[in-house]
Amino acid sequence: MNNFFIIILDGVGIGELPDAKNYGDEGSNTLSNIASAVGGLDLPNLAKLGLGNINEIKGVHTVSKPLASFGKLNEVSKGKDSTTGHWELAGLNIQTDFSYFPDGFPQKIIDDFISLTKCKGIVGNKAASGTEIIKELGAEHVRTGFPIVYTSADSVFQIAAHEDIIPLERLYEICEITRNKILVPPLNVGRVIARPFIGTPGNFSRTTNRKDFSLDPPDETLLDLLYKKNIPTIAIGKINDLFNYRGIKIKEKTKSNLEGCNKLIEYASKAVHSFIFANLVDFDVYYGHRNDPEGFASALKEFDDFLPNLLNALDETDSLIITADHGNDPTTPSTDHSREYVPLLYYIKNAEGENLGIRKTFSDVGKTAADFFNVENNLNGISFKKNKLN
Repeated sequence: MNNFFIIILDGVGIGELPDAKNYGDEGSNTLSNIASAVGGLDLPNLAKLGLGNINEIKGVHTVSKPLASFGKLNEVSKGKDSTTGHWELAGLNIQTDFSYFPDGFPQKIIDDFISLTKCKGIVGNKAASGTEIIKELGAEHVRTGFPIVYTSADSVFQIAAHEDIIPLERLYEICEITRNKILVPPLNVGRVIARPFIGTPGNFSRTTNRKDFSLDPPDETLLDLLYKKNIPTIAIGKINDLFNYRGIKIKEKTKSNLEGCNKLIEYASKAVHSFIFANLVDFDVYYGHRNDPEGFASALKEFDDFLPNLLNALDETDSLIITADHGNDPTTPSTDHSREYVPLLYYIKNAEGENLGIRKTFSDVGKTAADFFNVENNLNGISFKKNKLN
């Protein structure tokens, strides 16, 4: 019903970018390396759209008449963070890099944190995997009551706490103080993330009550432009956090890929002349960051099984883009994001698919959506809307 959908398969990269060596990501290729690790991916519906026509992916065959136009997107913004990836997809070019703390946060930041949040202390203060650090420091946190503070290769200040030790509302309050009173210019930290967990020593597990506290995008995004034109903007999942809720009319929080897929079907059935922007985060959170290629492959298969339901719910007036925000190759030693191209599938029912090639910027996606709604804009990128292929 004249809707435009963008689905972000979080972390699903498709091969290292030319500058991957600057990020320590040479050899990263999330889709192809997973396929090789598991003996081939079983993704018949994505294959029909043309996924196998983009790159060689074991088990995902090329097709002579793909149902979607296909290609891959080059990231021009600095970094390999979800924030910059999504902002670029929405039409921005982020050349001011975020602040990173690979050796932990300076003592001044920690002192301010303790003072302003009124925490009596912290544990951690280093770069670490979120699942590993609660294994390592969860018991000490429970004993002391001190939050676990850590970061990663991304620009994040993460605060982990057991829900029985620091209740959720208090954890969120600590994060808000950190975002608004501590990590202020000239610091440029992309996200403060609440990372609650439950369980007992030796058996801790993170919950789905994660909450991100992000920076505002530095300029108008696709969401802002459409919102101003009274075109309904519907954000599903992590999209809300990454854009700091700006330019969004309907906010749908989700805790899993399944919930996100159900919301996509819901809005495919009831939305009219709307922009639906969804992030499916399980690939990244549960499998990329945990170096689990088998789990990653299974999650891809689940999405592939869901795909026909969504395609059947669309009509010829709708457009759908399936892409990603960065890579997260679970076959490499790193547990962090990888600097990669991302796949591009552009589907319109009963329209012949074409080869869109290697696009110069993620922003071609946002430019195409703005073109769909005939909204004048200064977004970066070149539209690949039908009849405007470049």
